[in-house]
Amino acid sequence: MTEPSKPIPKIQEIISVLWPSFLTAGLATILFFVAFDPHLIMVVSGYGDISRLGGYTIGFFLFWILTSTSCALTCYFRTPTDDIDKK
Repeated sequence: MTEPSKPIPKIQEIISVLWPSFLTAGLATILFFVAFDPHLIMVVSGYGDISRLGGYTIGFFLFWILTSTSCALTCYFRTPTDDIDKK
C-alpha cells in the first residue's frame, strides 16, 4: 500500500507553470519574429503605427499567455481522477 504524497506548495505549482511557459514564449518570440516584422504586421492589420519593440513585447506576452495556458492544462489533466473525487 502506498502512502499519500505530501501536497505540493501552491507557489511551487504556480512557478512550475510560469517558468517553462516563460522559456517557451521566449523561444517562440525569437522564432516568430525572425520571419515576421512586427511593425509591418501592425501596419497591415490596421492597428496603426507601433514601434518594433512594442510589437516584440506584445508578441512575447501573447506567446506567454498561450504557453502558460497549455502548461496549466497539462498540470490539471495529469491529476488522477481519484484525487479530484476525494476533494
